[in-house]
Formats: sequence, structure tokens, C-alpha cells
Amino acid sequence: MTAPLTPPPHEHSAQGPWQPPADGPVAPGSEHAEHTADGWYGQDGPGMRTEVREAAVVAVAVALGGVLLGLLWWWLAPHVPLVGDATGGNWVVYLKDTEGEQAIGVDGTFVLLALGFGLVSALVVFLLRRRGGVPLVVGLAVGGLLGSLVAWRVGVWLGPAQDVIAHAREVGKGVTFSAPLKLGAKGALLAWPLAALVVHLGLTALFGPRDPEPEFADGPYGAPPPAE
Repeated sequence: MTAPLTPPPHEHSAQGPWQPPADGPVAPGSEHAEHTADGWYGQDGPGMRTEVREAAVVAVAVALGGVLLGLLWWWLAPHVPLVGDATGGNWVVYLKDTEGEQAIGVDGTFVLLALGFGLVSALVVFLLRRRGGVPLVVGLAVGGLLGSLVAWRVGVWLGPAQDVIAHAREVGKGVTFSAPLKLGAKGALLAWPLAALVVHLGLTALFGPRDPEPEFADGPYGAPPPAE
């Protein structure tokens, strides 16, 4: 009599579902990811450090555009006429045209220019980097706000003298001179960043890359569904 033959042990595959892949772990939620010094990235774009660096560059570049906005505001803004008068040795300054709308025009000119700069900056940033991202949008908004502040200070610096009494004494009694360039509505400083945000988000929604549609298996374990 011969001893019963025991069946050979079941051979498992060299790499079962419980074993990690041979190439090492991958980032959660991505089958094609690569690890670099900037973190995980793959189909979802660069890592967070790269995005933050790009956002910082965008913020600085957009803020520098405020110098050009300040020059244009100083050049295009209407002048507010003032007149000085001396009464008993004391100088007083008043508006020459009390019903004039030049002061409103100064703020309106800044807002219109800021809206245009917001549109152009958002378009340029979108064309340079279509993928978008939260850091990039934040950098664009911060750069627009800093650019508005720079433009405001540059325009005031280039405009007429801030000491209107001294200016009135210099030009003489009854002589018309221009008031200092002044931004009455400080909310105008938000025109650039808000316009940049709206335009960039709109361009990203219309022309930005689309996420791939998820692929579903036909049946369990990828097998076709049973015939009815």
C-alpha cells in the first residue's frame, strides 16, 4: 500500500493584493504618482511648494504693475480747482467750482483703471498657467491689492503738493491751482483684486482643464455582467 498523496500547497502569486507593489508605495488616491522634493504630484499637477512659489512670483509681478497704474491715474485723473484767499492775514482755501464733479472723477478714474488692470493681470496669469489652484488665486488677489496700494501712493506722490495753504500762498490770492490728488473712497482699492479674481475664475471655469471622467467596471472584478 502506498501513502495517500497530499496535494501540493496552493501557490500564491508573487504579488498578491495584500502585498505592496514592487515599486514602493504610491500616494493615496493616485495610481500614477511620483514623489519629489516638492511632494507628491502626478496627474493632479505640481506639489504645494511649487504652487506657493509660483503664487509668490505672481503676487510680486502684479504688485509691480501698480507703478504703471499710479502713473496713469496721475495723468488721466481730472484736476480739482482750488482758490486761496487771505482774510486778516489768515489764508483760506475753497473750491472754485462748488458744483463740480472733479473729485468724483478722480475716484472713478482710479476704479476704471484698476478694473482694466485686474482684467489684464488675470488674463496673463491664466495664459501662463491654465491649471489654476488656490495658491495662485490667492497670490493674484494679494498682488492686486498691493498693486492698488502702490498706485495710490505713487499718484499722490506725483500729484500737486499736499500743503494747500502753502500752495495758495505761493501762487497768490485768487489764483486757481489744483488740489492734491486724493482717493476719497478707499473701497476703490479693492477694484483690482476683485476684478482679477472674477475674471480668472471665469476663465478657469470656461477654458481650464477638465478632470477625467471616472471609469467604472462592467461587472464585479472587471468581469462582464451576467447575461439575463
